[in-house]
This record gives sequence, structure tokens and C-alpha cells, in this order.
Amino acid sequence: MQALRFHGAQDIRLDDVAEPQTQAGQVKIKVHWCGICGSDLHEYLAGPIMTPTPDAPHPLTGESMPLTMGHEFAGEIVEVGDGVEGLAIADLVAVEPLLFCGECELCRAGDYNLCPKFGAIGVVGGGGAFAEFITVPVHLVHPLPEGVTTEQAAVAEPVCVGWHAVGRSGLRDGGSALVIGAGPIGLATLIALKARGAGFVAVADRSTGARRDAALALGADLFVDASSESIGDAIRAATGGLGPDVVFEVAGAQAAFDDAVDAVRPKGRIVSLAVWEKDVRIDLNRLLLKEVEIVLSLAYANEYRVVLDAIADGRISNLDAMVTGRIPLGEVVEGGFETLIEHRDDHVKILVHP
Repeated sequence: MQALRFHGAQDIRLDDVAEPQTQAGQVKIKVHWCGICGSDLHEYLAGPIMTPTPDAPHPLTGESMPLTMGHEFAGEIVEVGDGVEGLAIADLVAVEPLLFCGECELCRAGDYNLCPKFGAIGVVGGGGAFAEFITVPVHLVHPLPEGVTTEQAAVAEPVCVGWHAVGRSGLRDGGSALVIGAGPIGLATLIALKARGAGFVAVADRSTGARRDAALALGADLFVDASSESIGDAIRAATGGLGPDVVFEVAGAQAAFDDAVDAVRPKGRIVSLAVWEKDVRIDLNRLLLKEVEIVLSLAYANEYRVVLDAIADGRISNLDAMVTGRIPLGEVVEGGFETLIEHRDDHVKILVHP
């Protein structure tokens, strides 16, 4: 079968690889949809960042590049390994792609996203979903609730990232928030904010077009075009002069972080959930003068099922607004990765159908 594999920065290829064999405790899934994630783009442009290299294989998988990519996916079970119970052929499922040891203190406490051996399928090994088939351990598999499609389930993975960040933020019901960055994770954070009871939510980005349209369709109360107006001035004008309770920095850029520091209200909180390609400079005096807290948010833990249920019961809706393209695997490089990089104003999330 063909699989998209990461060979190095700006070097991803559709290679012929062997179809995976189902082991005990695993299921084989025919992938219906796999989303191109912002972290995939980071790896493509500047990697290896999280992809293990031959001189440092991943401690859990033992694998290193070249590796099959793709971790935002859902599909249909086509084979069940020995010892698997509660799942059957033809079940529609989503896969929580996080890999962890399950034995350390953090894993035992439920914080498996902070496991020292943390990784993700499609990033550190374990197969990848930019391929027709993948085998995964049964404990990562979530049967889809009635009414949830595999396309929606593929988008659920980034929504989990936003859901976790909102939980980390401590935002109270009815509180105000600003999301800087209207890419998939920024919009996922917007979705989670609205589903979890936020009041006023603004979104800011230097790119407009499809990202502005998607933010407004998903319920943003204000969109700030950061290329032509001050984010801080716009958000203060909309929040009584003080700024929002929480700012979510999702862009991973120095200018965006500076805007977050400027915009957040005194005694507010900045939540950073971006993957940074470069070091960021932090002016602690600016934070000190407003007693601002900075919180980091990594992936998610124990929230995948919660998000799928929220889609099923309608708390999360209109996920189609995030999806701006659907392509076959054969077009994934030019029609997916290159399109997202070169036509940023026209696209948010592209789904791949192997």
C-alpha cells in the first residue's frame, strides 16, 4: 500500500510499504479520513522537531525517520486481533493517537500527555494514517457515538487540543476570551470555548479569507484582522477597556505572543498551546505590571470521549466550517501540504481520504 512518509524537512514522499499485520490486542482500521495537522506542517517545514531521528529512536516505538505521517483520523475496523473484546468488524471508530508508557507516576495519575516517553502515532512511529490501513492498540480506539460521522471524528482530534486548553485556562462560565491564530487549533479552541460556556470570544489572525469566515461561522463574536488593526486596541474596545480574561496564543510567533501580553486584562491569563519553531522572548516586566499568569497546554488527556459525546449531543456542531478541502492520498503533497502553505488565506483544514 502507499503511505506518506517523512524523510526530512520539505521531503515527504508517497512510498510503497507493506500492509500492517494485526497483532494480539490490536485492530486493523481502514482509514476513511485523516486531517493535515499544523504540527504536520511544522515538521514538513522545519523538522525533524518531534520526529525521532536514526541516532535517537523513540523510546516507546523504537522507530525513527522515515516514518508514516498522519494522526487525526477515523475509519472502519476491518480486522480484530486476538484478545480484543467490545469491538467488531465494520465498527466505525476514532483513534486517540497518543502514545505513553502507562507505568510512570504521571501516567498513573492520568496525565499521560506529560509522560516522559510521550509521542503520537504518525509522529514517532506506530504507523500513520496517511495510508490505507493502520493497526492500533485497542485501548486507543473509541467507537463513534450514534450520528457522529468519520469525517467529524477526524476533526475531533484537534478539538480535543482546544478542549484541554480551555480546561487549563480556568475560564469561568460567561468569561471573555481572545484566540490569537485562526488555524485549525485556534478554531478548535473557539469551538471548545463556546461548548464549555464562554461568553464573549474574539479571534484574531493576520490572515483573513477562509479563516475569518470559519471563525464567524463557528460563533466568534468578533474577528480582528491583525494585519490592519491593533489586536489589543480592538479587544479592549470590545471588553470594557480592560481586555479579555484569557488569551489563547495559538500562532507560535513572537508578534502573536507580544499581542497576547498587550491584550490580556490585569490578573488575566495567557494560555500557549502552539508548537514553536523558534525561541520566544518574554518581557517579564510587562507581565509583572499586570500580574499576568502564563499557562502551557500540551495535547489532551482523558478528553477524547468527552469531545465525541459533545459532537453527538450537539454541544459541538458545524464542524464542516473548519474543512476547506477533501483530497485523495495521491494529492496529499501538492494538494494538501503545499496548498495549506501557499494558499493560507483560502484554507483551514484539509482532510485526506486514503
